[in-house]
Amino acid sequence: MKALAPVALTAGLALAALLASPGAFAQAGARVEIIEHAVPWENTRPRDPAVAGNGEIWLVGQAGDYVAAFDPAGQSFSKSDLPEGTGPHNLVMADDGYPWIAGNKAGWIARLNPNTGELRRFALPEGVRDPHTLVFNRRGELWFTAEWSNVVGRLDPGSGVIDTVTLPVAKSRPYGIRIAPGGRVWVALLGTNALAGIDPETLEPTLIVLPREEARLRRLAVTSDGAIWYTDYNGGYLGRYTPETGVIDEWKTPTERSGPYALAEDRDDRVWFVETRAEPNLLVGFDPATEEFFSVTPIPSGGGAVRHMVYDIRRHSLWFGTDTNTLAEARLPP
Repeated sequence: MKALAPVALTAGLALAALLASPGAFAQAGARVEIIEHAVPWENTRPRDPAVAGNGEIWLVGQAGDYVAAFDPAGQSFSKSDLPEGTGPHNLVMADDGYPWIAGNKAGWIARLNPNTGELRRFALPEGVRDPHTLVFNRRGELWFTAEWSNVVGRLDPGSGVIDTVTLPVAKSRPYGIRIAPGGRVWVALLGTNALAGIDPETLEPTLIVLPREEARLRRLAVTSDGAIWYTDYNGGYLGRYTPETGVIDEWKTPTERSGPYALAEDRDDRVWFVETRAEPNLLVGFDPATEEFFSVTPIPSGGGAVRHMVYDIRRHSLWFGTDTNTLAEARLPP
């Protein structure tokens, strides 16, 4: 196992001053422009945006039981109400332009017809009650985590059949989920210090135990080389697991009070995450090529917490919802 690497900072990145003065969060390093749009439905925890083929940004209101679309060109929101008590947690876009929603409190997954508002619900198998995060693979199958059910599932949208994988560690709390280039499914386990890899053919899970017992993972990213990146919310680390070699590398995040949560990779395989225990929340960029944190940007509204984000390749931007009731676009440097 490779020893944990120290934080490496580029020349000119004035993080020493940033850390010495918790209230002085001047932007450091490469410039990121963050534009926040106030979501018109107050105190609804807008979250987990997805980019549609027409350029719209879709999201859910976790505390407001709705699905919404934001038009970046017209700077306007539109809303479709969901049944009361849905508690939508996550949303992803299918290739046909239909959004799929994890009804976390209601215990179902649904497809929304954006033209008619029709909601087609898929009931979950017995014992699976809380769909959490969704992701499509290249075959059009919808994989999802069910955090408190200790299950990862696979839904065939055509037949409606759902296969499930029960994880081998009790209360492992499967959380963030991503698909690697070869089709293998990777899951962050928030209840233990491990990643889970799932063979998409056999549905056999494999645990990758991390070197620190206190590590607790929230979200994942996958770079083009097949590396699996994770945020350790508990310990304040950005980590990388390389499946080909089995090597785990970790870097301590820039601020001491960190809580790294939302995570995404951009077109250049740079990795971005949000430190949610910092006040305000901080968007941090890390370059795997140099193994350096090269950008730290405070979120203007404070953020409250940024729980998930998605990369928009056409705009070279990150989109995320905040607990301060905004939808934010972070325009990344070249």
